[in-house]
Amino acid sequence: MKREFVRYLQGHESDTLAVATILQTKGSTPRKAGTTMVVHPDGSIFGTIGGGRAENEIRLNALEALQKKEAHRRILVDLNDDVAVKEGMVCGGNLDVWIETQNM
Repeated sequence: MKREFVRYLQGHESDTLAVATILQTKGSTPRKAGTTMVVHPDGSIFGTIGGGRAENEIRLNALEALQKKEAHRRILVDLNDDVAVKEGMVCGGNLDVWIETQNM
């Protein structure tokens, strides 16, 4: 995936986008540190950080960072809360995620 990811970014050098990268995880998470996902201003993505609620939360934060023209943002996604339990999620950990924007 890393080579694919680099090729994808090379093909979108002049685009406005956000790159979300998992810095570290604790507990059970869908993906581990180093996993990346690209988010475009229209909400489309390339790659995956694991799907479901975690990926959507990361995508929404990336979109907000793009809209606010933030150079970067760090978020913690908690998959241990009551919402996760009610949704029947099998994960039960935390994701520490770095979001970096480019070409703003």
